[in-house]
Amino acid sequence: MGPRIVVVGAGAVGGYTGGLLHARGHDVTLLDFWPEHVEAIRRDGLRITGTTEEETVTCRPPALHVTELQGLARQPPVDIAIVSVKSYDTEWASMLIRQYLAPGGFVVSLQNCLNEEKIAGVVGWGRVVGAIASRISVNLWAPGCIRRTGPQGGASYTVYRIGEPHGRITKRVKQLAEMFAGVDSTRASTNLWGERWTKLCANGMHNALCAASGLTGKKLNGIEPLRRLAIRLGGEAVRVGQALGYELEKIGTFEPERLALAGEGDPAALAEIEAVLIAGSNRPGGDEARPSMGQDIQKGRRTEIEEMNGFICQQGARVGLPVAANRAVVEVLRGVERGEAAPSPELLTRLEFPAR
Repeated sequence: MGPRIVVVGAGAVGGYTGGLLHARGHDVTLLDFWPEHVEAIRRDGLRITGTTEEETVTCRPPALHVTELQGLARQPPVDIAIVSVKSYDTEWASMLIRQYLAPGGFVVSLQNCLNEEKIAGVVGWGRVVGAIASRISVNLWAPGCIRRTGPQGGASYTVYRIGEPHGRITKRVKQLAEMFAGVDSTRASTNLWGERWTKLCANGMHNALCAASGLTGKKLNGIEPLRRLAIRLGGEAVRVGQALGYELEKIGTFEPERLALAGEGDPAALAEIEAVLIAGSNRPGGDEARPSMGQDIQKGRRTEIEEMNGFICQQGARVGLPVAANRAVVEVLRGVERGEAAPSPELLTRLEFPAR
């Protein structure tokens, strides 16, 4: 018998990963909070599509609504709980599943942002593993239907990066890496925190801008003021990560230092980064792909702005670095969330803040 796995939050990333783990023969149960989604999986299975015909899969993992969670008490304990909820729901999702963990069970954070400390506050540091899904570009477009809008990583790009908070490669990290490799390219990482901050830099560049403007990533990158604002956001995040001592990985195809220099106005670096954004070669999804915050605003949901650009601002203050662009964008998106303004590019093109 393999490990018993429960995915807490079977949305785009959690449902995609959990569904394909089940399709590869692993014992996976999906737990979600959207009744129609759970019922669609039970009735028709979970349909997963991608950019090629070969990626189309319909799998039938057991699916539970959150109100049915107590049913786990009549089943074997959970060896691996994969938490894949919005960052602001991390603590209560971890508390929800904690009582069903096996004695040696642990929680995997398969989320945006840096949530391992929140989970450790609930289950303890010894029961926390991190998993980054890099450039995966998926969306839950209808109940029971998940679509991947960008190509799989395969041999060209490592999508899943799995690591321990302490950085050692343990038996459980090797086990997870072997399992996730059946979904897409995976590596065991000794650099969890650097990987996390790298993903935060990537998310911080475009998530909030697409949400506040209403544009897709491709359209946003085609507008010079917004493209340069994205570069400045990413550059500020790189400088904060460096000041915190993180070993940053490539941000898509960008070297972190080149992105930081571009954000500070270095002409050669700016031209280099802009050329990549205009060409679209650093964009994981298709032409109509929207990052998670853009999807959230479309669906009337709360965004992760506080845990993304807001967290960059918080940590920037901690290390004494100015992050004026990130602060300005946080305020704009807060206003959109409160209904004070509708998403529009003009909300961002009229921003003013000190040059670096």
